[in-house]
Amino acid sequence: QLQASGGGLVQAGGSLRLSCAASGSIFGSNYMGWYRQAPGKQRELVARITSGGSADYADSAKGRFTISRDNAKNTVYLQMISLKPEDTAVYYCNAVRYGPSNRYDYWGQGTQVTVSS
Repeated sequence: QLQASGGGLVQAGGSLRLSCAASGSIFGSNYMGWYRQAPGKQRELVARITSGGSADYADSAKGRFTISRDNAKNTVYLQMISLKPEDTAVYYCNAVRYGPSNRYDYWGQGTQVTVSS
């Protein structure tokens, strides 16, 4: 229901674009976003975007990463530039839907991003 792609190996300073294709019902969630998890660390939010297109970013991503969505393709993107070795992690696509008293999280399978120094 969430299919992430676009990871790979890149040198420091390089760029990558991640894509997350979602089923229609999930794409309409309150938030679509990207998390990442580096070895030995907790999963952390990188960026998220609302169904209306408002985005917010982790401090580490500000100025370098851009999240966007293509509503016609049910796809969310994460454009990453000026990549650093510390950006190395598995990146997960996420969707959050709020019910009257619940929060539902949907996760993609993860895509590896490796930045070499």
